Amino acid sequence: MERRHLPKDRLVTWVALAGFMGTGKSRIGWELSRRLSLTFIDTDRVIERVSCMRISDIFEVYGEPVFRDYETEIVRRCLRLDEVVISTGGGVVTRKENRELLKKRGPVVVLSATPETIYRRTRRNRRPLLEGSDPTARIRALIDERRTAYEEVATLHVCTENRASSEVVEEIVQKLKIWKATGG
Repeated sequence: MERRHLPKDRLVTWVALAGFMGTGKSRIGWELSRRLSLTFIDTDRVIERVSCMRISDIFEVYGEPVFRDYETEIVRRCLRLDEVVISTGGGVVTRKENRELLKKRGPVVVLSATPETIYRRTRRNRRPLLEGSDPTARIRALIDERRTAYEEVATLHVCTENRASSEVVEEIVQKLKIWKATGG
């Protein structure tokens, strides 16, 4: 199979986005892929297509462990790809195996936002992990549970709070340039 010509000064040929649900991984990932001339892959959408089920239905019918198994398999497959921006699911970091695989493959950009912003961004969609009387408190608790995992996997951190997606993408590109220049 012949590879298409890539410029020698290509910033990156593989980058993953991680972070809690609602931090902007899908939107930022899509825009970043355009900016870097890479293909965009959203692991949650891949899982839905492969399983022929919505993520909320997978959780309801099979439970979170089965969903996490799907997620790990998709992460493994994404590692084999080049010329991609990968948007991972918000809980991908809950498995040490996923963190190790992503970190070995290339830069991982962890996106963040406040629990209040996350709730505002996600409240219109059914999110199994946020069901209950106080979704914002649940978001805060899950972020606290995952904080160490996000720290472990992160090559770069970028906050999306009250920012235009184009501004976030520009910050990621600038940080990737620094990362690459310092031996990344």
